[in-house]
Amino acid sequence: MTLIWGTNYAIVKHAFRSIDPQAFNAVRLIISSAVFLGVMAAIRRLPASRRPDGSLAGIFYTPSPITARDWAGFAGLGLVGHFLYQYTFVAGLARTSVSNAALIAAAAPVLIALATAVRGEERVGVVHWTGALLSLGGIYIVVGRGLSVGGSTLRGDLTMFVAVCCWAIYTIGSRPLMTRHSPVAVTGLSMVIGTLLYVPAVTPHLRAVDWRAVDLATWAAIVYSALFALCVAYTIWYAAVRDIGSARTSVYSNLVPLVAMATAVVALGESLDVRRISGAAAVLVGVALTRVKTLNPNPE
Repeated sequence: MTLIWGTNYAIVKHAFRSIDPQAFNAVRLIISSAVFLGVMAAIRRLPASRRPDGSLAGIFYTPSPITARDWAGFAGLGLVGHFLYQYTFVAGLARTSVSNAALIAAAAPVLIALATAVRGEERVGVVHWTGALLSLGGIYIVVGRGLSVGGSTLRGDLTMFVAVCCWAIYTIGSRPLMTRHSPVAVTGLSMVIGTLLYVPAVTPHLRAVDWRAVDLATWAAIVYSALFALCVAYTIWYAAVRDIGSARTSVYSNLVPLVAMATAVVALGESLDVRRISGAAAVLVGVALTRVKTLNPNPE
């Protein structure tokens, strides 16, 4: 998941040179929603003997009927996690620096851990808090020199923070549905609902694009981002939320800037100095600390 999202930054950034960001988002949401619906329909049409078994069944197949309460949950996730999150993330990124956006996004694990602790859904210990804060500090070391403080980025920063809050709600809100339905079902159905809200909201952006002038490389970026950054990575995210919890899963998102940094070093020839290496080490150690309890469930 982190490899996909980390490399996706460079791909999307290149595509934004030739297409409006909100239009790009709308088209990839349409593609990914269609793929999810196709996968779910195909699996339901398979005879029981040919359906995925073992661990794959838990990821792809939803044997439980979808109740009215489930649909309300899917609608809430679609509104917050796909419509509002996607819209505010793109709008915020357009109005602030990449460094500001990366640091604000890195606060998501802390928000998620705080929310799960307050709700009593997960036991978040001192070691986990230490790891989350150390990871956040590492992101600051990596991107700190590019931070912009002042009125010029304030609107974008606030919009990015709204996006982070939406992502936290989206992650935590999935857990009740995950007890009855698969990650593919939860992601796919909520994404379809979010897409139905998102596309009408960005219709002016879609109409402003000269689609005949969109080149093959941009279309390839849209398809790649739809299939991998949305379909595959979102499914992995939800599978991890179900298996190891919201708080621990969220910390892995702080590895995304490191993958993006490594991609820039390899593909774009950017320099890798001591500051970035030390920041990356802090992030890795922080993520590792959040897994200590899982590796040693009885520390007492």
